[in-house]
Amino acid sequence: MATQESNEQPQEQAHTGRRALLGAAVLGAGGAVLGLSGSARADARHGGRGMKSLPVPTIVAHRGASGYRPEHTLGSYQLALDMGADIVEAGDLVPTKDGHLVCRHEPEIGGTTDVADHPEFAGRRTTKVLDGVSTTGWFTEDFTLAELKTLRAAERIPANRPHNTLYNGRWEIPTFEEVLRWQEEQTRSRGKQVWIYPELKHPTYFRKLGLPLEERVAKLLRKYRRDRWNSPVILQSFEPTSIQRLHKLVDNPLVVLLSGASTRPWDFVESGDPRTVADLIKPAGLREIASYAQGIGPTLDLVIPKDTAGNLTRPTTLVADAHKVGLKLHPWTLRNENPFLPANFRKGTDADVYGDVFGAYRAYFATGIDGIFTDQPDTGLLAREDFVNG
Repeated sequence: MATQESNEQPQEQAHTGRRALLGAAVLGAGGAVLGLSGSARADARHGGRGMKSLPVPTIVAHRGASGYRPEHTLGSYQLALDMGADIVEAGDLVPTKDGHLVCRHEPEIGGTTDVADHPEFAGRRTTKVLDGVSTTGWFTEDFTLAELKTLRAAERIPANRPHNTLYNGRWEIPTFEEVLRWQEEQTRSRGKQVWIYPELKHPTYFRKLGLPLEERVAKLLRKYRRDRWNSPVILQSFEPTSIQRLHKLVDNPLVVLLSGASTRPWDFVESGDPRTVADLIKPAGLREIASYAQGIGPTLDLVIPKDTAGNLTRPTTLVADAHKVGLKLHPWTLRNENPFLPANFRKGTDADVYGDVFGAYRAYFATGIDGIFTDQPDTGLLAREDFVNG
């Protein structure tokens, strides 16, 4: 069993390569911006060299700066940019009754909005089976966009983030189109390309309801000319067939999300495909993913498993195996608070107290991952600075 110290050992071997990679990424991005030709400037507006222009390891702001603001709000996204995040996961995309795409972690919005405080919507509370799980609450597909715009966002995990409840009620639910306009405005005002990383949520479920996601996403990306290989929009989903469908609709970089090794993507369950995530992360499964996607987003436990006590053990071969077939890895999700950290990096038992998250970053960065999702992008950026320059 690896200790905190032993997890840090590979870091020394990785430093030189990491510095070179980061330097190359920064020079690449700078070259695109500083180029004098009109074509170079146009290329920069669409991300220049695509994903290659991003620093390594890339810091992805998970649902924005969700460690400090209610997730999937313009306030959370804006703060993530202000902190310096390389990419903002602006949008877990779910549809409304009238076909608009909005940004919510799940279609059930009882835990992330004030919908329960609206007596006019009391009758909308219902129970549905969402990817095989009975779920009770209020669902975006039962509301028009106009109705959803009367709601305000709230902190999803107040026990871990009591300070974030200060901002309950401040922001409305953004649409994906509003996010694309916000991205354009922020890119212009900041003088640097802003990247976003939306996720398509439960695509099989919504397709069966007559509200398919992929075509709606593609239509908006084409409208805003962000459907190219070097566009600053990375698309992700837990369902491989959704990514395959997007591969035919747009040229954006695509990422297959991967949950626990024993789980099955819901589209596999629906189609009778017996494979599990464990099968997808074998060399043959990774080669198949690489035929239509540019990356994978594994849970951190697929990169470094934990023992029965919750301590990190030894890294798997997933990073090396994925890199062999040309896939990037952006695992999820590192958070500062104790309950979300491996046991050997916790400090005390309080649910809202920060643990040794910098130690955890060192362990994960040392595996050679290309980026990481985090709720606290400022912490992630400091951890990367320590790792690259250490």
